[in-house]
Order: sequence, then C-alpha cells, then structure tokens
Amino acid sequence: MARYTDAVCRICRREGDKLFLKGDRCYTDKCAIARRGYAPGQHGQGRKKASEYATQLREKQKAKKYYGLLEKQFHHYFELAEKMPGIQGENLLKLLESRLDNVVYRAGFAMSRPEARQLVSHAHFTVNGKKVNIPSYLVKAGDVIAIRESSMGSDKVKGVLEANASRPALNWLSVDRAKAQATVVALPERSEIDLQVAEHLIVELYSK
Repeated sequence: MARYTDAVCRICRREGDKLFLKGDRCYTDKCAIARRGYAPGQHGQGRKKASEYATQLREKQKAKKYYGLLEKQFHHYFELAEKMPGIQGENLLKLLESRLDNVVYRAGFAMSRPEARQLVSHAHFTVNGKKVNIPSYLVKAGDVIAIRESSMGSDKVKGVLEANASRPALNWLSVDRAKAQATVVALPERSEIDLQVAEHLIVELYSK
C-alpha cells in the first residue's frame, strides 16, 4: 500500500491546521504550524483566492490526512456513510472515529495515529478479548479495547502509558489506565469530534 514518507509537518502547514501527526511535538512550540503558519513551498506565503472546488478539496484532504487514509479508503467510508440514517457528513466522521487505530490513539495508548496504526498492526491490542491487528477495524458501542498482557512489558508501551497518564478523558470512551483498557460507551457526536473541518463541503465535493 502507498505510504506518505515526506515530512508530516508539511501536511499540517499545507492544510493550515494542526493534524497532530507528530505526537507530543504538536503540543510544544516546536510545532511547524506555530513556527511557520503558512503553506510550504516557494509561494506558500502568497495570497490566492481559492475556488469553490479548491475549498471543498482542501476540506477533504484535511480530513483524509488527519486520519491517515488513502483516497480509496476515504471514499469507501463516504459510501458507507451515505447508506446510514442521519446526516451524511457527520456519519462519515463517526465512522472515521470508530476505526480501531483512532480509538487506540484517543484512549491514550499511542502518541499519534501513525503510532497507533503501527501498534495495532503488530498485534498489541485485543477487542473484547480477541486479538485484532487490523487498524481499520470498526468498533461499536460496548466494545472493550485492551493492551495485550504479553505487550505490557514492552518499553514502548510503558513509555506511552506513562506519557499519557494525565490525558483528559473523552465522554464517549471510558478508559481504565490501571487495566490498560478502554470501553466504547457510544460513538461520538459531532460536537465531541475536535477536527475543525466543514464536512458538508466534503459531501458536496463527492456529490458532483
């Protein structure tokens, strides 16, 4: 599968928003957005009026990069959201938030989504007691995500748990740090998803 290998901080600068792709670095004054809050490249600081299409495309790209997906994957979630009852744009974000790698990150079991994806792929987690190594696995309300007992001795896992010990809890996730597990109370509402994106523009883009 194709994978982005360039400096990820360029992605945040291109989208003009923090996408939290570098873990704890994003919370410091070393963050690229804080230091250079303009697009990368020779003409990054130039002012250019964006067309309607360009505005819609940027919103889609922002959401896609935020969750670390390729175009085909992202469009698949859009099609799933279209078949669900409710508002399509909000359904799309709920599906993206319910990915196992995202839940692992939200629970504080990884410093970033890329790291969460790697840890899931290396089979460090279980869902309802069963080993799952698929980052795109969609969790449901009531599912229990836990770090495998055999992985608790890993220095990497210990370091992440220690670093995130004081991370604020989310309303839709119940995290028991002593047991290194998280329970999905419910899928998040739009107001509980902190991604600053106009999802209706993504719907308009794909609906053309």
